[in-house]
Amino acid sequence: MPRDGETSPRTATLLMKCPDRKGLVRSIADFISGNGGNILHADHHIDFETHYFFSRVEWEIDEFTIPAGEIAASFRPLAEAYAMEWRLRFSDEHPAVAVFVSGLGHCLVDLLHRWSIGEFPGSVVAVVSNHLDLKETAEHQRIPYYHFPITAQNKRAQEAKELELLSSLGVDLVVFARYMQVVSDEFIACYPNRIINIHHSFLPAFIGASPYARAYERGVKLIGATSHYVTPVLDAGPIIEQDVMRVTHRDTLEDLIRKGRDLERVVLARAVRLDLDRRVLAYANKTVVFD
Repeated sequence: MPRDGETSPRTATLLMKCPDRKGLVRSIADFISGNGGNILHADHHIDFETHYFFSRVEWEIDEFTIPAGEIAASFRPLAEAYAMEWRLRFSDEHPAVAVFVSGLGHCLVDLLHRWSIGEFPGSVVAVVSNHLDLKETAEHQRIPYYHFPITAQNKRAQEAKELELLSSLGVDLVVFARYMQVVSDEFIACYPNRIINIHHSFLPAFIGASPYARAYERGVKLIGATSHYVTPVLDAGPIIEQDVMRVTHRDTLEDLIRKGRDLERVVLARAVRLDLDRRVLAYANKTVVFD
């Protein structure tokens, strides 16, 4: 942690997964330390059922002997030797994020506030909606608001326009902040494990429409929220973050909805932060989340 008046060092973060083999950790450490890097954080996990290795390593690059622009090329032979899937990101990168909403604004307001106080890296470059309800909310934060009204007849054409917009803005991450539309497989394929959704339920229970009403009918004692990556199977993508809250027989349906929205705000914010901090690896419809 830098002292007052000091700036954080520039770092590189490597996320990787591959079949587990002896010497993996040492090879990664040798690559970094052998080129003058100072490792700040290193976390590893082995899935003993699949024999897969997962790792997140962050190191200072101010005195690294390989220029930042050449690190990926220099690391590639090592990655290929171990059949790695990997991503390299730098701390001074500014991911571009697009937030999709419909009529409910509680998650959007919370996310935009967190960005405004510097809680998240990167920036929101667009708010996209099929309604106009939250236009003033976005514009109050000086964020462009794009309206794509969707019907059964124009859905594919509007999705194509949305994808064109995201591409033109260089969007890295899409956040569905209570966006009440099911997007096509083609849309999802453009952003694999780069669309984060918040579901107003503790999945996999009470999936689908009106989960609070169904939970209320069952007299549940816990309600929850789930944030996950979007996949073609509805509400079944790799889970990033979840949380629950205790309720009692005294709670009305309105109480459950109010408390649930509190959970949705927090769970979605945690998931977005984990992704932007490069702490999530998705595999086999699950995630490894490095805290």
